[in-house]
Amino acid sequence: MSTATWARLSTSAGLLVLALAGNAHGADKPAPKPNVVLILADDLGFADLGCYGSEIATPNVDRLAAGGLRFTQFYNAGRCCPTRAALLTGLYPHEAGVGHMLGAWHAPSYTAGIGENTATIAELLRPAGYRTYHVGKWHVGGVNAKADQRNHPMNRGFDRAYGTAGGGNYFRPAPLYLDRDAVEPGDNFYVTDAFSDHAVAFLEEHGQQHAGQPFFLHLCYTAPHFPLQAKRDDIAKYRGRYRDGWDRLRERRFARQKDLGIMPRDARLAPRDPVATAWADVPESERDEWDQRMAVYAAMIDCMDQGVGQVLSAVDRLGVRDNTLVLFLSDNGASAEALDSWPNPSRGHKPGAVVGTADSHRCLEVGWADAANTPYREHKMWIHQGGIASPLVVCWPAGIKARGDLSRAVGHVIDLMPTMLELAGAAYPASLDGRQLLPLSGRSLAPALRGEKLGARTLAWEHEGNRGIRVGDWKLVASFRGDWELYDLAGDPTETSNLAAREANRARELAAQWQAWADRVGVVPWEDLPGGNYKPTPGYRKKSEPVE
Repeated sequence: MSTATWARLSTSAGLLVLALAGNAHGADKPAPKPNVVLILADDLGFADLGCYGSEIATPNVDRLAAGGLRFTQFYNAGRCCPTRAALLTGLYPHEAGVGHMLGAWHAPSYTAGIGENTATIAELLRPAGYRTYHVGKWHVGGVNAKADQRNHPMNRGFDRAYGTAGGGNYFRPAPLYLDRDAVEPGDNFYVTDAFSDHAVAFLEEHGQQHAGQPFFLHLCYTAPHFPLQAKRDDIAKYRGRYRDGWDRLRERRFARQKDLGIMPRDARLAPRDPVATAWADVPESERDEWDQRMAVYAAMIDCMDQGVGQVLSAVDRLGVRDNTLVLFLSDNGASAEALDSWPNPSRGHKPGAVVGTADSHRCLEVGWADAANTPYREHKMWIHQGGIASPLVVCWPAGIKARGDLSRAVGHVIDLMPTMLELAGAAYPASLDGRQLLPLSGRSLAPALRGEKLGARTLAWEHEGNRGIRVGDWKLVASFRGDWELYDLAGDPTETSNLAAREANRARELAAQWQAWADRVGVVPWEDLPGGNYKPTPGYRKKSEPVE
């Protein structure tokens, strides 16, 4: 099958059919509202799940894929805060007030949290009869004790909440909260396990106190975001498996993606990032630590998958598995950052600390990030595919008939809000609690779940001056201070053949469309913002970045 044919396929309507109320519940009786478990990983690369080509053990997410649907062209917003803001609100990040991170730089598009003109999924599902739970990384403002509390999750539609403001140390995170109270991590603490345990506890509480009421659980792991820290036994499963380096790992994962149908047979692997060293040139004396780093990263993903299994078991114990919609995705591509601020312990690697322990602060860096984002170019914060392409696994036994199928539909995190509302029978209002709401920018993915075509999409991005737009199969993209590049994703899904010179008129047209979008959503040139000069050269991945 040619790449062009592959990219334009949509899943056969006969393979996926949304369960109709009349089929299972009688023509005069509406189907029960689905429960929703929406799981978000942090800095997980496109190729880091077994069902997307990885060697890492992710049997629980893989089982969801085998019992459901995998999207091959689903997008995030390129970084932690912007993606979370877009996912929660159905708006582009700038519309939601989080055009960068959480700096109050330029209202209304660059602020310290999601804006007053937004509603979250939880705020709109709760009036539709749902109990709502948030566990994990929030990162859209409101949970720091000194911050404006308007964006605390319990002020944004969630009935219960447990988690952290952002990332941080996995063994001793701070701040940590339960509902509205600050809590301490305690002994033998590991944050991934704590998130899984609290998600299970909220579900058990739901079964005891709210049986029969639909629930929405938004579970946001920090794994595998830096620092690379994991439990000893999980690390031991992977130690020594990465001694042949990132170049070979990319090749193996790419071959597996072709076998799985994730990528077409004639697709080309994007070249190694120019900042990355060829593995053959990595000194032998450094290879053991690089193996250790990747082993810890794999262990973090493995542990997260174990937690997913515990949550799914809790759903099973409630007896509602068939009518529970489970979605698993990542907030952006794997990170190529290299941060060590020692002697600042919050982001510093204590000299002599073993990689993976509580005193260590190592990052994946560009070589391994390249492998995590196989087969794509670039990483978290970029708008090339490696930064914005996300795995998306969807499983809903009673609602879709997909069993291990692939969807070529083009989707984005802004689509999750309208999807949830449609499936829950909830409306998106013009105003909420006296606040005027912006109209949704996303569209429902329910047709894709039914096996229907979504039609051509126009999607756009901007983060730190990195920018792009996709119209149909054409994508225009540029790095900060870089020239526009043009790719036909139908024949070149990995962005290896820049057609900007050959298709100059098309490039100009798409650039004008991007600018119109940027003006509409409130993009401000990166150079004009307070953080706009902290990454002046292509090698800045080797320097410290602002705190997330």
